[in-house]
Amino acid sequence: MSHGHSSGSNKMLLSAIAVVIVVYLITLLMGLPQAGTQMVVDAKSHHGESHGDAHGEKSPAEPEATGETTAAVVPPSAGTEGTAAAPVVTKEEAKKDAHGATDGHHAEDGHHAGDEEVKHPPFWMIIPFAALLLCIAILPLLEATEEWWEHNKNRFFVAVVLGMATLVYYFAMHETAVVSHWPAHNGTIIDVNPETAHDVTVVDLGHQGLNNALTVFSNALLAEYIPFIMLLFSLYTISGGIRIEGDLKAHPLTNTTIIGIGALLASFIGTTGAAMLLIRLLLETNKERKHVKHTVIFFIFAVCNCGGLLLPIGDPPLFLGYLRGVPFTWTLCLTQEWIFVNVALLVVYFVWDTFFAYHKETKSDIIHDEMRTTRLRFSGMLLNVPLLVAVIFAVALLDPSKAFPGTDWHPWMFFREIVMLALVGISVGIGSKKLREANQFNYHAIIEVAALFCGIFICMQAPLQILNEKGDQLGLDKPQEYFWVTGFLSSFLDNAPTYVVFFDTAIASGVPTDEETGEEEDSVDVGGRKIAEKYLIAISLGAVFMGAMTYIGNGPNFMVRAIADSSGVKMPSFFGYMAYSCCVLLPILLIMTLIFL
Repeated sequence: MSHGHSSGSNKMLLSAIAVVIVVYLITLLMGLPQAGTQMVVDAKSHHGESHGDAHGEKSPAEPEATGETTAAVVPPSAGTEGTAAAPVVTKEEAKKDAHGATDGHHAEDGHHAGDEEVKHPPFWMIIPFAALLLCIAILPLLEATEEWWEHNKNRFFVAVVLGMATLVYYFAMHETAVVSHWPAHNGTIIDVNPETAHDVTVVDLGHQGLNNALTVFSNALLAEYIPFIMLLFSLYTISGGIRIEGDLKAHPLTNTTIIGIGALLASFIGTTGAAMLLIRLLLETNKERKHVKHTVIFFIFAVCNCGGLLLPIGDPPLFLGYLRGVPFTWTLCLTQEWIFVNVALLVVYFVWDTFFAYHKETKSDIIHDEMRTTRLRFSGMLLNVPLLVAVIFAVALLDPSKAFPGTDWHPWMFFREIVMLALVGISVGIGSKKLREANQFNYHAIIEVAALFCGIFICMQAPLQILNEKGDQLGLDKPQEYFWVTGFLSSFLDNAPTYVVFFDTAIASGVPTDEETGEEEDSVDVGGRKIAEKYLIAISLGAVFMGAMTYIGNGPNFMVRAIADSSGVKMPSFFGYMAYSCCVLLPILLIMTLIFL
């Protein structure tokens, strides 16, 4: 990448960041983010006072009603601060409350009432989601489409077309309520018959199909996509300003150490950040060796996937779980599994490289490697390491649903994302352009993720809604089943949306009771709903670990493969890579399930 191109890209980015921050400041003067945060706080408070249980897509608030209410839920407009968010009710839930109130309790699941009315989309609405994931998996592998798919505008085109297909269905064909998750799980009610409404906010916005489409759009992009892509973008861009260069002696222990450090960093700066930070050092260290591809493969196993398990910022699936209510530090309970899998990978790699690969190198290559060494040099650390730490604190502390530690102040809606964007601006604006050029840094990879995931987040709304209604009918009732099903799909699809699908499936299935005591088993509260902890553990492990099974399981996998290929390392094909993962990673994961699940 030329200096001029880098300079131009940086100027455009800094200008865009400045515009976004100015617009956000204007919305603050108008009170919009503050109103959104107040709705989140009020919804959480209302849930705390609610006597009803929350299951699946049902709102945690269950007000009493005496008439039939057909409601569509949309993101509320900014209102007066302190006004409680209206509870979400559907026609079935209103019926159930009306008839069940005399019994002194509510039925457990809203979707069991009114069986004559289908709340979820038809099963064929899974097609846009499946089609987009198949495009991601197949188009890069076909000779006829490989070059066409390399252009991000074409990826974005496919994502938009399939995302629009989903929105058109909700606009024209979906007849029942869609629950809003933005700005809070409780939304504003749009009631087609206001006379039947009881203790709800009624706003007439016209066409119910338009309301449904807007709700799906808001749930997908405003509630989840923007926080998701901003985290990846900030970690990717800031870590791109750090350069670790040097040519070490390419001994098995050296390579094992680099991979191990990368696996540890992955949980704290993300798998993408750790991979981009260390892959060039690994390739530079091994440039005199001929047998290197296995080293890159183990790097993908550990650094691009298995290392990112300990914090939500480590891997995209875990961050989506955090956005859906999983506590920030909950993933630390997976430390034993993290240690077992990553240590096993490092041991296998060290043995492989020591007794097989290193001895295949010619004597002249080993001599060159021993003689052509340079000391490690770290550049850009003084500026960018504190910025990465600041990103971590922003994610952990600037959650609108939680008061800032030591205060009663709840961070304004999207303030977390604005802070991360400002940190990116500092890194790009003050940091060295030459360091980024030496890293061959560009925005192509993160633009690819942004282009594809805007469609993924919209398209997956329909299958998620289906799973919330039918998830308890899949028959998954053991952690091992959740692990292998989630993991298998994470191998061939992207692990982030796969995680979300089975996360919602587990919630819909409910929390099982202990056979001996008859009491409810351990669960995790996720935004007012409960998920069995053993299922959440299995889903998290499956999505993170088995994203390493193929090149397409996780975003950094393909990026590292492309960098290695461009550096002269001939990487195996799609199925050649799978031969390594099936022979090395799969047995390790099988043993892990026998020990921990």
